[in-house]
Amino acid sequence: MTRKEDKLYMIAERQQGFFTAAQAVACGYPTSSHVYHRKAGSWQREYRGIYRLVRFPMSDDAQYVLWTLWSRNRQGVPQGVYSHQTALALFELSDLMPKQLHMTVPLSFRRNAPIPDILVLHRGYLAHEDCEERRGYRVTRPLRAVADLLADASVSKEHLRQALGQGLDSGLITLAEFERHPQCVELKNLMTAWRRK
Repeated sequence: MTRKEDKLYMIAERQQGFFTAAQAVACGYPTSSHVYHRKAGSWQREYRGIYRLVRFPMSDDAQYVLWTLWSRNRQGVPQGVYSHQTALALFELSDLMPKQLHMTVPLSFRRNAPIPDILVLHRGYLAHEDCEERRGYRVTRPLRAVADLLADASVSKEHLRQALGQGLDSGLITLAEFERHPQCVELKNLMTAWRRK
């Protein structure tokens, strides 16, 4: 491989084979060459400005990397973190099966193009400890996801109790987290209702 191929491969490897047009340019591929690489069959266009190296097989969670790259700001830094129902589904907590992907973005997040139908954007601040890094994307921790949904009131309390109970049983949520959480009282009420079951 040439040096620019090595560079692009290293970026794509961290992102499950995905990369942006800007990342390709930074590796030494001028914009004018992108169509050539697509026609040659080495790059697959996945969305406007987002490609995938064809040699990387599609993984089960590839869509999460794709839409994370879609959420990047002008500096190319992804802004979106999977949250709410999607976070609970990623942690396999509760039997929620959301049809759309829920993502939290900063209050200042702006896109000129329409938001894809598959995404539901929530605006808010996420602390570092609220998030977990995965391969090419981030997701809110289970307790934060439950707290967000409790405040949002878009999911039944029964589903939240189920997620909380499963999170406690599996160790994904600890009792110590409750004591530090701003919604401690509401979360404890949910936990008490779960323990009564």
